[in-house]
Amino acid sequence: MTSHRTLMVGTALAVSMLLSLAGCAVPLFGQSPTPAAPAAPAHAAAAAAAGPGVPASAWSAPLPHAGQPTDLLRWWSQFDDPVLLSIVDAAQRASPSLASATTRIAQARAARVAAGAALLPLVDAGASAGRGRAEPRAALATTTTAGLQASWEIDLFGAGRAARDAGQARLEGAQAAWHAARVSVAAEAASSYLALRACEAQLGQSQVDAASRAETARVNDKGAAAGLLAPATAALSRASAAQGRAQVTAQRAQCDALVKALVALTAADEAALRLQLEPGRARLPQPAPIAFDTVPAALLAQRPDLAEAALAVEAAAADQRIADARRWPRVSLAGSVGAMGISTGAGSVNGSTWTIGPLQVTFPIFDGGTRSANLDAARAAYDESVVQYQARLRTAVREVEEAMVALQSTAARQEDARVATEGFDSSFRATEARFKGGLASVFELEDARRTAVAANSALIDLQRERVAAWIALYRALGGGWSETQAAATPAPRAP
Repeated sequence: MTSHRTLMVGTALAVSMLLSLAGCAVPLFGQSPTPAAPAAPAHAAAAAAAGPGVPASAWSAPLPHAGQPTDLLRWWSQFDDPVLLSIVDAAQRASPSLASATTRIAQARAARVAAGAALLPLVDAGASAGRGRAEPRAALATTTTAGLQASWEIDLFGAGRAARDAGQARLEGAQAAWHAARVSVAAEAASSYLALRACEAQLGQSQVDAASRAETARVNDKGAAAGLLAPATAALSRASAAQGRAQVTAQRAQCDALVKALVALTAADEAALRLQLEPGRARLPQPAPIAFDTVPAALLAQRPDLAEAALAVEAAAADQRIADARRWPRVSLAGSVGAMGISTGAGSVNGSTWTIGPLQVTFPIFDGGTRSANLDAARAAYDESVVQYQARLRTAVREVEEAMVALQSTAARQEDARVATEGFDSSFRATEARFKGGLASVFELEDARRTAVAANSALIDLQRERVAAWIALYRALGGGWSETQAAATPAPRAP
């Protein structure tokens, strides 16, 4: 029932968001429809779905962890595992994805500044000096000039303003991508750390199992030497012990590989990292008891990848307005002001000069279809960005639903797994006691041991799966949430 309620909430938000994107086209100068930049489609749709009682300002997209790297660690502190905090922090500092995202922000900021500057007049300063005769038999003259030249393309049809808007949208999209990279790196680091701790716990189970098998083999070898057991029984015990040792070796190699993966992720010294990891060995990180039946769909608004996709739609809409405006006349104005001096043997003349103009109007007549083709390409790019946004939104809803299903499933299985583990452990201890008293065979003992080890391993896997589901929900909601936030955020309802 809970999953159905959550799915209805997510579906209502998805439908409202997609409808908001479907109607963002307006005509420009009476020509073919050109889309106006949608004002944060995800947020506008969420506000519309929430009803008239919720102010639009309440639906502004919150940045994950309030946009502060320190708040990211504050969220992970809910796992009560200081080693996990240090792993996440080191991964953030060493991540090439974050470094690349930072450079893309710088590039987008420079492009935005250049687009805004194109709306202003271009002013250059110049100076020159020359000496010579302007005509035969004229006196030698020295001419000097200094001045300012200005040119300005008047943004009559909005191409420059659209370029500025596109640059701003791409800058904000690059910033959203940086936050998305932060969330992704944190989730990857936490997942790798969880995998290591689960591997260490499984290694402990393998070591206990191998020690038990070795002890059984030792006792059976003594019994066979005394003629109390058949040699085949002792041989089977030795084979079982060898198999247990091989499993320990394979599990230890897997844990070592996971440590090296953490070394690559955090750029830490391996020896120092192993010392840091040792105190919490084989202990899986456990999240704080954040429990609620549903996740408000409005929390999807904080996903930075959705914000990036929405801003890509805005940028594509601005690009389409640029392409449309380029089909209209272009108006430019030039002018200059300066000083000139002429010096000859007969004297010198100094004064100021200025010009206004020309006022130039360029009418497009024939370009072989270039401008129309550019507009068609811009329209196609806009349609593609809308499709990508819709797909990203559906993916976001699916990821939240899958994480919620995993959490519900692991919670439902937890008690049964615990009871099964305790029961199989008790059965193994009883069979072991019967074996030592000569009342059970080695086959019964080995079967009881394998069953108990499998139950304990399954319980560890279930614990790992549950923590992994919390991490998946963290990523699906764009960087965490709080119980207060979930309770205070109204769930959108279908229009």
